[in-house]
Amino acid sequence: MRSLFPVTDLTRTAPDPSGPPIDREWSLDELADAYAYPPDLRADGAGTPWLRANMVSTLDGAAQHDGRSQGISCAADMRIFGTLRGLADVVIAGAETVRLEGYRPTRAREAFAARRAAAGQGPAPAVAVVTGSMDLDFSLPLFTEPPVPTLVVTGAGAPSDRIAAARKAGAEVVIAGEGGRVDPARVVRELGDRGLTRQLTEGGPRLLGQFVAADVLDELCLTVSPMLTAGDAQRIAGGPRVAVPERFFLASLLEEAGFLFTRYRRTDR
Repeated sequence: MRSLFPVTDLTRTAPDPSGPPIDREWSLDELADAYAYPPDLRADGAGTPWLRANMVSTLDGAAQHDGRSQGISCAADMRIFGTLRGLADVVIAGAETVRLEGYRPTRAREAFAARRAAAGQGPAPAVAVVTGSMDLDFSLPLFTEPPVPTLVVTGAGAPSDRIAAARKAGAEVVIAGEGGRVDPARVVRELGDRGLTRQLTEGGPRLLGQFVAADVLDELCLTVSPMLTAGDAQRIAGGPRVAVPERFFLASLLEEAGFLFTRYRRTDR
């Protein structure tokens, strides 16, 4: 995997942009350094939450193929996917994505154990499922067998029987909205108040669009897949539009086999 950062110099490879190019696979430690969260997120989890998104898109803007992202991904993309999870306190996903992608519990990985311990994190990130309807199968391992309890984030008006079913399965229910609506900005705050400040959302597009519209997304890690799919697949973000487009800057750029692994951050954070 070659680094193209600084972007104007295509011959350098991180982690040391001043060093000579190298032609080998990055180690997980090097990837973890490259994708580290801001240092002001203290070891006790306190501080302002940082919400990062991880998505993949084809050249023509498709975020999925046949309803799933796997078909437009690659092995290097999955290594970065695993690295981002290895750094996070919590992985946030919408209920539809959990169903379509067959989400399972996160797992502790030895490669990140020392780094997580030094940051005051548990051995594996929690999963937070955002759902207004609570239309989830609480008998799945995601809810019954996680290393840390899965969080179900919903509105105050969610069906009481579904809330009871979630709790019976071992999930922690987080109220982050009124009525049947989940407030995306409140999702970030409620999780942050629980010490889950290193936040990672994996979508889907509707949830990411809600975070964008609520002006709470700090960083986007976007894999650009060198594929064309046409069709009517979703973009990486959908839902309400923003009145004024928010400007992000390119923080880093990696390339392997034609796949571009970009990382953008907000200009004001």
